[in-house]
Amino acid sequence: MSFRDVIRWLRTPVTLAVLLVVLGYGAWWGYKAVLAVPVSTVNACVSQPVTQLTPDKVTVRVLNGGDVKGYATEIAKVLKARGYNISVVSNTNETITTPVIVGGSTDSPAIKLVASNFPEATLRADNRNDGTIDVLVGAKTDKTIPTTGFATAIPVPDGKVCLPKGATPSGSGSATPSASAT
Repeated sequence: MSFRDVIRWLRTPVTLAVLLVVLGYGAWWGYKAVLAVPVSTVNACVSQPVTQLTPDKVTVRVLNGGDVKGYATEIAKVLKARGYNISVVSNTNETITTPVIVGGSTDSPAIKLVASNFPEATLRADNRNDGTIDVLVGAKTDKTIPTTGFATAIPVPDGKVCLPKGATPSGSGSATPSASAT
């Protein structure tokens, strides 16, 4: 068997192996691209000058991750009565035992203000840039959202806060985020 015969004999398996490696890399890259959460600037928040953040400037989504039907609606009603703008009331696939407050950063004044309503809450950051806060509730207890002890305003250390589009800082106009309770 000559060297040419060996090359001819190995050409097909080597070509197939190279193509499989390229196909495998393409599948891996595509899978990673699908899992990556794109950062959208379409609904990006707008930095506003404020010294104190009040609930009327915070937009909240309330999501039920527990077994009690309508519990997210109950929580949303309480938060709306406290002045928050409620944009969505729905369910989450995540199983929740104690409240979880989710925002762009755990240091955000908005997440701290909302968290003051839930003393046992866990704070979670997801790098969102729209200025909204998610409240994930689960087990219904008296400790979930107490009737007293929550903040009605929170100081903004650097004097700027990222508010959802359409929101204006206190004392600078009457516009508020367009949100409706569902």
